Amino acid sequence: MPEPSQPSNAVPSSTVATQAAHLLLSAHCDIVWSTKTFGQFDADQPSWRAFTGQTEADLLGRGWVNALHPDDRNLPYVMPSHLTSVFEAQYRLRHVSGAYRNMLVRMLPVLAPDGSILEWLGSHCDVTQQRQTEQRLRLAMQGGRMGTWEIDLGSGSMAGSDAFKANLGLPPDSHIDYAQLTGAMLDGELQHWQAVVHAAIASASDFEADIRVRWPDGSLHWAHMRGTCASDGAGNVIALSGISLDLTASKQNEETLRLTLAAGEVATWNWDIVADRVTADSNMARLFPVHAGAATAAPLARYLELIHPDDREQVSAQIAQALHAHAPFEASYRVAAGDGQYRSLIARGRAEYAPDGTPLQLPGVLLDITRQKQVEDALRRSEERYRTLIELMDQAFCVIEMLYDEQGRPIDFRYLEGNPAFVKQSGLVNAIGKTIRSFVPDHDQHWFDLYDQVVKTGEPVRYENEAVAMERWFEVFAARLGGPGSRLLTVLFSDISERKRSEQQLRQLADNLSEMDRRKTEFLATLAHELRNPLAPIRNGLQIMRLAADKPATVARVRDVMERQVNQMVHLVNDLLDVARITRGQIELRLERADLKTIIAGAVETSMPLIAAGRHQLQVTLDEQALPIEADPTRLAQVLGNLLNNAAKYTPAGGHISLRAVRDGDEALIEVQDSGVGIPAESIATVFDMFTQVGQNMGRAQGGLGIGLSLVRRLAELHGGSATAASHGAGLGSTFSVRLPLLEEQAKAPAAPAAQAGAANGPYFRVLVVDDNVDAADTLAAVLDMMGHATQVAHDGAQALAMAPQFLPDVIFLDIGLPGMNGYEVARALRRTPAGDAAVLVALTGWGAENDRSQSSAAGFDHHLTKPASLLAIGELLATLSTPKTPTENHD
Repeated sequence: MPEPSQPSNAVPSSTVATQAAHLLLSAHCDIVWSTKTFGQFDADQPSWRAFTGQTEADLLGRGWVNALHPDDRNLPYVMPSHLTSVFEAQYRLRHVSGAYRNMLVRMLPVLAPDGSILEWLGSHCDVTQQRQTEQRLRLAMQGGRMGTWEIDLGSGSMAGSDAFKANLGLPPDSHIDYAQLTGAMLDGELQHWQAVVHAAIASASDFEADIRVRWPDGSLHWAHMRGTCASDGAGNVIALSGISLDLTASKQNEETLRLTLAAGEVATWNWDIVADRVTADSNMARLFPVHAGAATAAPLARYLELIHPDDREQVSAQIAQALHAHAPFEASYRVAAGDGQYRSLIARGRAEYAPDGTPLQLPGVLLDITRQKQVEDALRRSEERYRTLIELMDQAFCVIEMLYDEQGRPIDFRYLEGNPAFVKQSGLVNAIGKTIRSFVPDHDQHWFDLYDQVVKTGEPVRYENEAVAMERWFEVFAARLGGPGSRLLTVLFSDISERKRSEQQLRQLADNLSEMDRRKTEFLATLAHELRNPLAPIRNGLQIMRLAADKPATVARVRDVMERQVNQMVHLVNDLLDVARITRGQIELRLERADLKTIIAGAVETSMPLIAAGRHQLQVTLDEQALPIEADPTRLAQVLGNLLNNAAKYTPAGGHISLRAVRDGDEALIEVQDSGVGIPAESIATVFDMFTQVGQNMGRAQGGLGIGLSLVRRLAELHGGSATAASHGAGLGSTFSVRLPLLEEQAKAPAAPAAQAGAANGPYFRVLVVDDNVDAADTLAAVLDMMGHATQVAHDGAQALAMAPQFLPDVIFLDIGLPGMNGYEVARALRRTPAGDAAVLVALTGWGAENDRSQSSAAGFDHHLTKPASLLAIGELLATLSTPKTPTENHD
């Protein structure tokens, strides 16, 4: 041990005393030092250098402070006021190893005879290990709620730590005495405690006891008390001291285990391998009903016999494997119960071995899992049933996992499983394990928000909405799978796109029907109006003719008026019949090669009176090239006439109308433009619909049935073309365009001369007119009389059959809709008579469809005319007939 420095002015006796103290301290301390000045070193300190690693230069003066822990360098080191007391301090000092050690510092002045301080003598003791031991003990006592206590048997006083008081339910600042301790014990526990303590005092030995105490709040707790006896020099016990430990939680666990074992779900056993004896508790005996009369312990084979034959060999092998491998033993097997059934068990254990590796015993536990197995089997069967149901149903089923961004917003979901219908209903193939956005990047956000709501609230939802990016509609039922915090959903869904389309079609159909019904109502009202308009002048004309029969000029003027009104009615009826024929696909076009310019010229000529009446300016522009087409000239003239008439009617007086026909590629483009009322943008799409009138909704209705433009479009389409309308809006005029396919140009064939109807010198016939409409029959007979034919009139079938044999008609005009016998029946009856068989039968009816013509032909009619038949048509028909079989008087 290095010697401390010697003071230069010390007296010999002091020096000897100092050296003796120095040697004594060196035997017990890690560092011994001396200095003349308090708080600093004025000479080399060898033991300080050996412990800290500082050099002599480092430690001199206050350099020694640098070896202290930085947090301890500012501690106050003040010279003690009482020089007779030992100065003590504690701080952390850096060891030569670099670690900081806890040091206990003590120093005392060495005084001269006159009381002055010769030097300071000090020591440093390393108490690091002591402090760590104290800390560990303190933590152990705190963690284990361990308290300490002492009892003075002489005075009967008692002291205890805060933890000991806590074990009795007392606060830390409370007073504790022996009477309180014994007063807290239950009666039986107090007697046990007194017996244990008296026995320990009598033998001066250690003791321990588990007691139950009642806390001040009335709750019951367990405490473990362990103590020792302290004796005086004569061997008499004068005090007791010890520790206390709160065993409440441990005792509760033991009780829980005891109750669990008593419930029969768990049994304990031990196999003494050397003696081959299995000992077990009562639960084990219940699960393994060893034969009555057997000893408490039985060989292992006796238990193995009760194991199901299919499991026995495997259990034996598992026991042997565990013993050989020094591994835990675990086996699942079935054991025969007393009722002939089998119970399912799990056995677990771990063997104990001798030092040489010989297995000594195998303790373990046995769990009765029969009910668990039954539940699992029932659950498995239920899952199989539901799985089969899910696999077979048409609805799609899937499990999805919701995915969120860093802000917790739902952004995607992943498919975890699905049934076979999933692909059919979703259209997604190989989707399991993938996200919806990997298939549909623009999937609608409302689906993620919906599923997020289900995940967070746990409330199932039934939802029906469109997945726009997938172009599908889905009906969805979604529910959270698992408890709060789960991000899994079960989703049951169906693709209802077809149903939605059907619903939309039905709604559209209903809207269309409603619209058609509205138009039909308007049409019927318009039709009634349009028919009443010509009927009024016709009726008035008849009265005028009756009153002014002797005034030829007046009669002629009235007749012209009536003829115009009749022609207007015929025009209306013909338009209606044309619409009906086109709608049913029964119109017959008489197609021929024609020049479009010629047809346009005829249409313009026909419409000029209406155009002139409105004082409109008409400009016609035709392509210089020929415009050959294959068309029905009459129908095509009807198309152009309707467009020109519309332009004339819906253009204010003095307006401008232009007609342009040009070649546009392999098509002919015909445009009729006017400066009239125009068409609102919302009406462009419906202007060609049936019963729609241009200007009707703008207070500009001009009469008519609203079917003219519908005929234009349908007739154009029948010719392989199209019709469109355009307008810049109300009051800005309209443009109607018709496109027709052109033919290749070729030389024109000479036109055939037109046949003259009702030639003045043609043949004359005996004609029988049969019609229940008296006026219609009489007027037709009168016209035929004026043409030179001999006529008779019948108003029903019976009358016609009676007149035919006497009159012997060459031609019979026969109405189909007769009362009693209809026209078909009369025709068949006539054909069975000589007079009727020789006559030419002409059906005269308002029905002109193809099937109507077929029926009349089948009934024996030779020709079919549609009412009202024009004089030209009747004349052309009679002109085609051969010379009459019966001579007829010329009426001219």
